Amino acid sequence: MANIKSQIKRNLQNDKRRLHNRAFRGSARAAVIKANEAIKVGGEATTAAVLTAISRLDKAAQKGVIHKNNAARRKSRLMKALAAAPENPTPAAVPAKARAKAKTKK
Repeated sequence: MANIKSQIKRNLQNDKRRLHNRAFRGSARAAVIKANEAIKVGGEATTAAVLTAISRLDKAAQKGVIHKNNAARRKSRLMKALAAAPENPTPAAVPAKARAKAKTKK
């Protein structure tokens, strides 16, 4: 236990910040796990889950809870997994004729 008044105050501040950071880090981690599960299962909610995870990662990086490169790496992995999922073809993977038909149907 600290005897110096400034160190006692510093310890209290560190505890507050630790709890604050833990909330953002936990939220981002949970969103990434849900997004990975949604990608494995597939379905309509997959894209929404990935976008939520990306948003939470950006927020954690903005607050300084995780490093910006860490957030970028995790987002990249999520997008890579989403693109590789068979139910979610990327626009580049769809032939041009199919894209043209899809545009005329709308």
